[in-house]
Amino acid sequence: MHYDPIKKTLGTIFNVSPFTRTIFYKILDIILLRSWHIHKELTLWLKEKKNKTSLSILDAGFGFGQYTYYLSSKCPDAKILGVDVKEDQVQECGTFFKALKKNNVSFQVADLTVFKSPATYDMILCVDVMEHIDNDVQVFKNYHASLKDGGVLLISTPSDQGGSDVHDHDDESFIGEHVRDGYGIEDMQQKLKTAGFSKVICTYSYGTYGSISWRLSMKYPILMMNWSKLLMIILPVYFLFILPVSLVLNKIDVSSQNPTGTGLIVKAIK
Repeated sequence: MHYDPIKKTLGTIFNVSPFTRTIFYKILDIILLRSWHIHKELTLWLKEKKNKTSLSILDAGFGFGQYTYYLSSKCPDAKILGVDVKEDQVQECGTFFKALKKNNVSFQVADLTVFKSPATYDMILCVDVMEHIDNDVQVFKNYHASLKDGGVLLISTPSDQGGSDVHDHDDESFIGEHVRDGYGIEDMQQKLKTAGFSKVICTYSYGTYGSISWRLSMKYPILMMNWSKLLMIILPVYFLFILPVSLVLNKIDVSSQNPTGTGLIVKAIK
């Protein structure tokens, strides 16, 4: 199943105005379990920062830009750069953030396998990106070089415990654009330490309850839209019944120490 066409369709629908795009971000924040985990980790990180005015943050592979928006709201004085390989997303986000007069945010087209800005960032955020990049170790080295001493790399990516909805060798990835189905914790730790990181903490997301929520709130709706875009008409009714259940499941997942899970939350410290 190819996710990019669905993303492009949704982007077109909600990119009508700054208001509709903001609503889209709010919807993503509510529905996506990974957003719950990322917001939790960013909140903890920001609590440790007494001076938020001098922070420099990189959103690596920003996609729709919803995490850039979240960071710009939480850190209005921080300098935030979003980079992505897709020119249309860079242009759309640039226009949107300019309309909101968020002058501390900028965007540029960049290939993460070559992008490097020595000792620049306090935080690098990388959400649902590494599973799309074959040369991941080089990207990790670039991240390490671009962080200040003590800087933090925060990653969300599928795990090898059923990430991308792959549960055995014969399964195909639910997302056709992935170059790997997921990372093992030891594999992730080894690659990041090879890149130079001194401390790596990996925890599972999308445990038992979170995986159920993902199927209800993401997999099944995306499958419906792949069958026919006309089915988007019934999605509001579908979510009317499903959303309360998903919210409870998300809350359990983000509050739990999952013994396993189909996602990984990774914190690497330089």
